Amino acid sequence: MKRMKAILTLTAALAFALSPLTTEGFNGFRPDQFPIPQVDPPVQPAGYAFAIWGLIYVWLVAGAGFGLIKRDMVPGWDAARWPLIASLIIGAAWIPVAQISPLWATMLIWAMLATALWALMTAGTEDRLWLRTPIALYAGWLTAASCVALGLMLAGHGVVDAQVAALAMIVLALIIALVVMALRPDTPEYAATVAWALVGISVSNLSPPNIAVLSLCAAGLALLALGVRSKITSA
Repeated sequence: MKRMKAILTLTAALAFALSPLTTEGFNGFRPDQFPIPQVDPPVQPAGYAFAIWGLIYVWLVAGAGFGLIKRDMVPGWDAARWPLIASLIIGAAWIPVAQISPLWATMLIWAMLATALWALMTAGTEDRLWLRTPIALYAGWLTAASCVALGLMLAGHGVVDAQVAALAMIVLALIIALVVMALRPDTPEYAATVAWALVGISVSNLSPPNIAVLSLCAAGLALLALGVRSKITSA
């Protein structure tokens, strides 16, 4: 069973990594996908930030391949495989869903996040670069992306305006990130990926300057940096 789970993990990682090649890719929801069109929403990172998916895809596949060849029977690897498989299978279908329905895509990306965090929490302490790092990068970006999707849904359906949605979702992403960092302090790559998303949001709000969003992102970056530093100091 452990060997089969390792095979399934690599298969799911490959399916997830190849999914953009079967579609037009994804760089954010279209404005016209919402009842209230979301044109240049403050919650959404600049387009370049989505390039991190390339790194995530490659590292997930490499890690899954290493795990199959070298660590198929290791308990610390095996514990993370079922939730990671579940997350990657959902992720393999996510882009086609996002091109059709932001609502369903938002629900799916939160399911991807929940299972990715489960995988991160249960992953062993061995082979950090092959096991925890790719999962941390994946979970970190999903932390931001799921909050971005929810923010777009809230503003796009008139629950709150775009500015309030952006501020609320940045706070939510930071709360999730700080909890994860407290529970899994041995993987600062997670914090680095959330920070990458905050920088991307900052860049998208530079012109014209959105002072509230820029200030909150700066405060968030400082909190993440302090959290990582404190864990390194105490280690």
